[in-house]
Amino acid sequence: MTVVETVLARTPEPLRSVLVKHRELLKFAIVGGTTFLVDNGVWYLLKLSVLESKPTTAKAIAIIVATIVSYVLNREWSFRTRGGRERAHEATLFFVISGVAVVVNLIPLLISRYWLHLEVPNVSRLVQEVADFASGSIIGMLLAMVFRFWGFKKWVFPDELGERRKDGVTRLPR
Repeated sequence: MTVVETVLARTPEPLRSVLVKHRELLKFAIVGGTTFLVDNGVWYLLKLSVLESKPTTAKAIAIIVATIVSYVLNREWSFRTRGGRERAHEATLFFVISGVAVVVNLIPLLISRYWLHLEVPNVSRLVQEVADFASGSIIGMLLAMVFRFWGFKKWVFPDELGERRKDGVTRLPR
């Protein structure tokens, strides 16, 4: 029994029905939580060390690392019953969608730092860090997450291209 099946078995109705109905979204959110930790860990490691004067570059690198982790987890877990494209084509689409999402993710941080000037010496270090976290890790990541979920389901892992398990039955495309 998998971790998800164990959790679902212990979840009371009607919440269980909602979770089962939206299992891809739930798995996507768990992958997102994992990559959130990877993204922020790498970002703060770089931002507070070798890229201290370049927070946007540090964030972009962190997003790229988190995106690679995201591809592996989404392909092998969240959307494992979807897709069916050749792996190189699928990966290309994944990284194109993710590349656009990187831009979406960076926009709030760019606005915070360079349009609103929420950076030292204009504000204290604490205000700068809170603004960076709110704009780069909360607002930007949420906007990018919505875009990615839509893009992945629509173009990268479309249901009509591959086998889809539903109710324990594997169905082949027609």
